[in-house]
Amino acid sequence: MAPTHDPEAIVVGVDGSTQSITALRWAGALAPLLRARIRAVTCWQFQITVGTFTPVLWNPEEEAQDVCAAAVAEAFDGAAPAGLEMVTSQGPPAKVLVDESRTAQMVIVGSRGRGGFEGLLLGSVSAAVAEHATCPVLVVHGTDLPAAFSVAPGQLSTERGGQTGSSHVTS
Repeated sequence: MAPTHDPEAIVVGVDGSTQSITALRWAGALAPLLRARIRAVTCWQFQITVGTFTPVLWNPEEEAQDVCAAAVAEAFDGAAPAGLEMVTSQGPPAKVLVDESRTAQMVIVGSRGRGGFEGLLLGSVSAAVAEHATCPVLVVHGTDLPAAFSVAPGQLSTERGGQTGSSHVTS
């Protein structure tokens, strides 16, 4: 599926890993501040091997949809933000996310996904997206949001220089 033109979207790479769920939470915290919608993207591709076969009953598109839906449900405690779009796309994750970056406000990915080796600072997908995306990229490390995002979405706390409520200038 080709990316839709949506400069208001934050694209999030979702593979069901803990870090992709954290990436979704980051998007949930940033979306109100950036006046953006969230576009959760899960990729799938056929694995070509010699000497084996793919089970006829396997539906990779359906599996990708299930992975994305489960990650969104976990990230947002079953209450996804309004306007969140779940997309599945056939192809290598790095290529799909770089293509998505052409029409997005921002891309958020976990530093390592399901295929990551322990101890790597960046996985191959996050490194490729950070290098080739055409919009800003946030690479998420760890599993927690900063304390400033621990309040209601769109309302930064006053700790560490954040703000709450409406802003105005006084003299």
